[in-house]
Amino acid sequence: MKLSKYPHVVQKEILDNLEYPELFLLSFVSKNMITLIKSSQVQRFKSINYISYDCCLNNQLIVKISSEHNEHENLVKIVEREETDNDYFPLNVSGKMIDFQLSRKCKFPVAAYHLYEKESVIQSIHNYFIHLFGDSMEYRWKTDDCKTPIPQLQNLSACITVFISPIHGDMKTLENVFSSISVLKSVDIFAQFPTEPFSTESKIYKAEYIRTNQLNHNVPEVLRYFQGRQAFLSFGLFEISDLIEFVNSWKSGEAFQKLEYLEIGLYSSVFPLHQVLSGIKAKYIAPTKKPPTHTLPKVYIANDNKENTDPIISHTYVVRESDGHVASVLIREKKLFFGVWDMREEKFLRIFEFSMVDLIYTESVKALVQVSVRYGVWCANTAYSNTEPYDNMH
Repeated sequence: MKLSKYPHVVQKEILDNLEYPELFLLSFVSKNMITLIKSSQVQRFKSINYISYDCCLNNQLIVKISSEHNEHENLVKIVEREETDNDYFPLNVSGKMIDFQLSRKCKFPVAAYHLYEKESVIQSIHNYFIHLFGDSMEYRWKTDDCKTPIPQLQNLSACITVFISPIHGDMKTLENVFSSISVLKSVDIFAQFPTEPFSTESKIYKAEYIRTNQLNHNVPEVLRYFQGRQAFLSFGLFEISDLIEFVNSWKSGEAFQKLEYLEIGLYSSVFPLHQVLSGIKAKYIAPTKKPPTHTLPKVYIANDNKENTDPIISHTYVVRESDGHVASVLIREKKLFFGVWDMREEKFLRIFEFSMVDLIYTESVKALVQVSVRYGVWCANTAYSNTEPYDNMH
């Protein structure tokens, strides 16, 4: 089939119905073809949230597309070349000839490299993605290998899972890997047997998103040095004084300026409600008023596949002195939620007033409807009782 002989509308319809791996391979046909794909798939490419490089076993990389319409769609696999295979075909990828193959095991193309050219192959494929999908696309490198350096690629941020224990390497090695990362999108830390603390200047504290499962609350010391947007923390051992210090630091405006959401869970103990609220000098809204709901899209969607933070509905809040912005505080036994609003206290309190007006209006409408229904039933019953039977009218 010669695609160019069809009208543009038909061409677009055909391309719209191709999967991403098919579009990727088709784009190598000619310069005119890649131009057609880019021009006809503008809206489709805009729906892509990000493209990820997922590091797998045996040094394999699977490139996936995450979009509004499809959570994850495999695009291409990048693997070490097996010399026993002879079904490779070469493609010119950003000026470098790379061997590909199509396998019955995979429904997407596989790019192969020799060990000595691994870095250049990944670089060339990434450059081709930039050309195909545009230079504003976001890319993420997902790995739990903290010994292998992450390549420096355009628009690439790292999403790392870290296991901290004597058998997973020393802290110096971890710090060296983190320091080499240009942009750290997210970090998942499992620190059950920490040997030593992170540096106060560690790159982990600059991640946009951090989730920890740690025995000691101060390894790492997220409540003291975090500079990102969202934090989800689980602690075995915990000091309430550190939580109070964190909130008061936020209130002073001296730290955590970018923070949007914090969630803390305790393994066994519960939060002493009155001690915490007293220590942070929390403010209160009358319980008769309906509080607004704080929730945000997650910076990084973890294995739980939750797209948004858990809703915070609370009558308790604190105010940041530097700009008057508000954070809702909610404590439920073993969990604490801290949600920052992008508004000053005056506007925040008006939301409560509007919510109360809406509540009163809603209840009034319900009462009016009930009265109307009862009145209608009464009228119908009255009319029926005042009507003579049909047979008596003749």
